[in-house]
Amino acid sequence: MSVVYQACRQFNRLIGSSTINRVSYKFLSTGKSYEYIITEKKGEKQNVGMITLNRPKALNALCDALMREVNDALSNFESDSSIGAVILTGSEKAFAAGADIKEMKNHIYSLTIKENFLAHWSAVSQCRKPVIAAVNGYALGGGCELAMMCDIIYAGDKAKFGQPEITIGTIPGAGGTQRLTRVVGKSKAMEMCLTGTPISSQEAEKLGLVSKVVPADQLLTEALKLAEKIASHSKLTTVMCKEAVNAAYETTLAQGLLFEKRMFHGTFATADQKEGMAAFAEKRPPSFKDN
Repeated sequence: MSVVYQACRQFNRLIGSSTINRVSYKFLSTGKSYEYIITEKKGEKQNVGMITLNRPKALNALCDALMREVNDALSNFESDSSIGAVILTGSEKAFAAGADIKEMKNHIYSLTIKENFLAHWSAVSQCRKPVIAAVNGYALGGGCELAMMCDIIYAGDKAKFGQPEITIGTIPGAGGTQRLTRVVGKSKAMEMCLTGTPISSQEAEKLGLVSKVVPADQLLTEALKLAEKIASHSKLTTVMCKEAVNAAYETTLAQGLLFEKRMFHGTFATADQKEGMAAFAEKRPPSFKDN
């Protein structure tokens, strides 16, 4: 823990908990210090941002502070014009074994409403740049939900996905009943949510929850290859394409087709479309300028 962060926590004890978020995250936004995550740039061109969840003693359980740090790191990568894609990962043992039960077990209904509990957890799904979840080990409860907030999931061959909230007297609260149902269908989502029984990465791939399963020790290498491939394209066009795919989950088919068409038309107002098609015609690699 950094001296700056320790100072913020001491300051919090003196003047109240609401201030610690304002003070500590001002420093966290600089990228100099995080308590629960590690951030770095990856790839041959240093154009991939990587966020590693780092609460090993808690199997990367998702406490509120960790999620705020993830949001801060994503915001930094969003504003970094050199970054074309982001990888979110954990350890070999656990991507994230769930939300932090110790932190939430004494919450009461009125407080969860007043504070809009978990509302800020959805920031991952709102990132405009592509986010790849590289999942090894357990992705349970909030961990499974966090992976589903990402755009693509690559999994190690021993990974486990599940929504076990029913076994502790509650239900998923960060998208588990909604995103899972849209991906795997009602019957399987019901089975997973009502029994709490996890599924293997191989079954997750068959169901369409996971894009690719690889040996655990090759997971980050494969995720980085994918991220570098995505980052090699026009960042502007990548954002437009991501928005169009996401529209398929939010609209009717007719509305989605119209949105896609308009986004397609919109690419013809960009310099990257001109460069991309000229490069194809001239049989050379494109040189995108992201405009």
